[in-house]
Amino acid sequence: MAALELAHVSKVYDDGTEAVSDLELEIVDGEFMVFVGPSGCGKTSVLRMVAGLEEVTTGEVRIGGRVVNHLLPKDRDIAMIFQNYALYPHMSVYDNMAFGLRQRRIAKEQVRQRVTSTARALGLSDNLQKKPRHLSGGQRQRVAMGRAIVRDPQVFLMDEPLSNLDAKLRVEMRAEIARIQRDLGVTTIYVTHDQTEAMTMGDRVAVMRKAVLQQVDGPQQLYEHPVNLFVAEFIGSPAMNLVEADVAWDSDGPLFRFGEHVLRAGNGIPALRPQLEQYVGKRVILGFRPEDVEDAALDGGARTGRELRVLTDIREDMGPEVYIHFSLGVPPFRSAEAVEAAEAAEAIGVEADSQVRRAPFVGRLGRGTAAREGEGLSVLVDTDRLYLFDPETGHAIYDRRPEARATP
Repeated sequence: MAALELAHVSKVYDDGTEAVSDLELEIVDGEFMVFVGPSGCGKTSVLRMVAGLEEVTTGEVRIGGRVVNHLLPKDRDIAMIFQNYALYPHMSVYDNMAFGLRQRRIAKEQVRQRVTSTARALGLSDNLQKKPRHLSGGQRQRVAMGRAIVRDPQVFLMDEPLSNLDAKLRVEMRAEIARIQRDLGVTTIYVTHDQTEAMTMGDRVAVMRKAVLQQVDGPQQLYEHPVNLFVAEFIGSPAMNLVEADVAWDSDGPLFRFGEHVLRAGNGIPALRPQLEQYVGKRVILGFRPEDVEDAALDGGARTGRELRVLTDIREDMGPEVYIHFSLGVPPFRSAEAVEAAEAAEAIGVEADSQVRRAPFVGRLGRGTAAREGEGLSVLVDTDRLYLFDPETGHAIYDRRPEARATP
């Protein structure tokens, strides 16, 4: 096991495309680090540079304090797990798992002990003589993991290993991979485009956009304290509600006006957001999470400065809660990148992901709500949990943690 450092690492391809720009990141010994972001953001290029499959243009990759830029992949003491499993179809499970050890001329008895103990931990003991074609997708993924585990590497590298599994199996394997990584304590980099995987698996999550690291933090901190609009839009499902709002200030504090609606900032907000006074008479991007919306008839709290009168477009009964997609009479804010992604998806007939869909606002209400499609509804917003962003830079206007910072 070893710490992994990326010291001002950049990757520029021969055609001038910059895949990774000046990435500075330290992954501590035994940490599970997840890289997440949209397609083409540079996350897979980071993984391939660590693995030695791509050359580093500038900067250094260090594993256990040793610079590995010029080492071949086989000399870096890493193990990589791919999305297509990369199993040898003519070999048994046992032979697939043992292959790397045999190549390193490990003693036969030691190979047997490592393979059998790993198979036992992964629930594969009854499948050691089977060929990959006789296994389920989840079992094949376990074999691919087992082949990596038996090598006892310093670092695991996982490139979207669950993308070929169905939804139910992905959930099961997420928990399985996280458990195994914790038990082994091996430093791990996991690449995914799925922010749910990132949030549920990583000790920390690194969010990338257009070759640049936007924010790296614990999953909950990312969710609660996005440093810019991109992170706020990308993290969370359903995505954060965003709208352009004009800022005013009266004797009771800041107000946010959009269309016919007015929200008053919660009591603690002015002290936490001294910069906000600079925006009086100007516009900001106002955000609130779907779970911070409730049917006014169910909430029971004070209404002043919290109430919105909305039109329910779609009601989705989810069992313990109800999602409503609603209109406010003003359009939701979407970044240019989000709109472009949605338009590109529509152009090829693919439904856009929740992060980029140009949809009405969303609320996650209690299951007792009487919301009906096509009818008006009064909802209350938790105005102690509003998010505010500069419309020009996209940076968070404030953050509850003074040490947090936005990345340009």
